[in-house]
Amino acid sequence: QVQLVESGGGLVQAGGSLRLSCAASGRTFSSYTTGWFRQAPGKEREFVAAISWSGGLTYYADSVKGRFTISRDNAKNTVYLQMNSLKFEDTAVYYCAATGSDGRRWYSEEGQYDYWGQGTQVTVSS
Repeated sequence: QVQLVESGGGLVQAGGSLRLSCAASGRTFSSYTTGWFRQAPGKEREFVAAISWSGGLTYYADSVKGRFTISRDNAKNTVYLQMNSLKFEDTAVYYCAATGSDGRRWYSEEGQYDYWGQGTQVTVSS
């Protein structure tokens, strides 16, 4: 079992930055691909970014490419999402997710992930 806890959300002005953290329990977490998803009010949850177990492979949604960076520190069982140049449309609840599938790959579909955190709110003021 893996438990995920997100932190780092908050209120920021457009153009600003935030860094989200996803702290995991479970000794197998370091072998899992981990992703970030987000859900804005009235919209479906959408993929943001994913990182392979080693950190050597990353993948981003087009909407955040060049602005967001996903990284991980397996010694700390933590995955990060650095968000720069934030826009109003980035406002959402951000979720961390992990999958027990092949950790050498990235995954962008919700159904491919086995474990989810409770989410952290990011609000960008225009």
